[in-house]
Amino acid sequence: MTTGMMGVAPRDLDDDDLLREMRHCHETRNDALLHGSDDALARHTSRTRELEEEYLKRYPERDIDPMRLRSGARQR
Repeated sequence: MTTGMMGVAPRDLDDDDLLREMRHCHETRNDALLHGSDDALARHTSRTRELEEEYLKRYPERDIDPMRLRSGARQR
């Protein structure tokens, strides 16, 4: 298991932990943006990217809401 400055490497997380870590990053994003140092914000951004990239590797065929597509937006 590999650990870095901000936790376990995403590839070493099981699915539940990966989702939990992603939720936490999304919940804390605004605070990092508004109140974090430049280094903290940069690390938050890179950690979020790492987690999301791992999620996309595991779930390339994820469920995509058609209303989130350009064609769906035109229907609204």
